[in-house]
Amino acid sequence: MPARNALSMAPPHAVLLALTRLGEDLRTARLRRNLTIDEVAAKIGSGRRAVADAERGKATTSMAVYAALLWSYDLLGGIEHLADPSRDQEGMILSRSKQRSRARSSQGLSNDF
Repeated sequence: MPARNALSMAPPHAVLLALTRLGEDLRTARLRRNLTIDEVAAKIGSGRRAVADAERGKATTSMAVYAALLWSYDLLGGIEHLADPSRDQEGMILSRSKQRSRARSSQGLSNDF
């Protein structure tokens, strides 16, 4: 029996809240479109359980299922910017502070003796 992932068993509270909210939003989007779980599952090529788990915000549901559901409701726009390095202010600051400086200049050797 494979070992269980600690993250899926007890994700950080902020992650749990975000997944729960995303699941609720996906369910609302499905209901507003008057679609059943089976119809959506068929559209994304998944099983009904995967859709139901995503709507419950389960941490074990794959990112592909969440992305496919967003796609099926035409809500996928913007997902490509979720971890955009150009928007990661903290990461850019940390990267700059850890950059190596050159030990010597790149001007070459001098012939002055």
